[in-house]
Amino acid sequence: MVSDNLMLILASASPRRSELLKRIGIIPDKIIPADIDEGVLKDETPFNYARRVAVEKALKIAEMHPDDFVLSADTVVSVGRRILPKAENIEQARECLKLLSGRNHIVTTAVALAHKGKIAQKTVPTRLKFKFLSEMEIESYIASNEWHGKAGGYGIQGLAGSFVINLNGSWEAVMGLPLYQTKCLLEGMGYKNA
Repeated sequence: MVSDNLMLILASASPRRSELLKRIGIIPDKIIPADIDEGVLKDETPFNYARRVAVEKALKIAEMHPDDFVLSADTVVSVGRRILPKAENIEQARECLKLLSGRNHIVTTAVALAHKGKIAQKTVPTRLKFKFLSEMEIESYIASNEWHGKAGGYGIQGLAGSFVINLNGSWEAVMGLPLYQTKCLLEGMGYKNA
């Protein structure tokens, strides 16, 4: 419950984002995933793409709940300017893992908060490097099915955590929600966690 009986709505169906919020003592009153077009615009950078999609998700739900706090996020995995897909099939997952094997990549998570016609956002890039992955490691990871629906074909909170040689940034942002920046946005907009 929040001050003045205003609700916190999480505009994401991601169980990881709910779990991360719970770690900082915040439980959304409602979860309403935002259904928007997540296509990449021509010449859009991964940073700008993540930011735009997070803002659009928050605004979409805020249209129906303008007085409540609407929190959204978007996570993008990229190699250079190339945005990797959210893997929906084995071939996509395999292609992503082969591309990431032995390479640096960036995971960009943008978080946005809408409330009473205002919008605020933070975008957090994190640089990671994967070890060289053998065919056996790739196929074993694919068999785990942890890749399904994950940006870049992996989830750092599972088996793929052992692929990471180094990480410069926010582990929680790679998982889907940068906690420090999220808490700052909520406090800055006047959200009071009961």
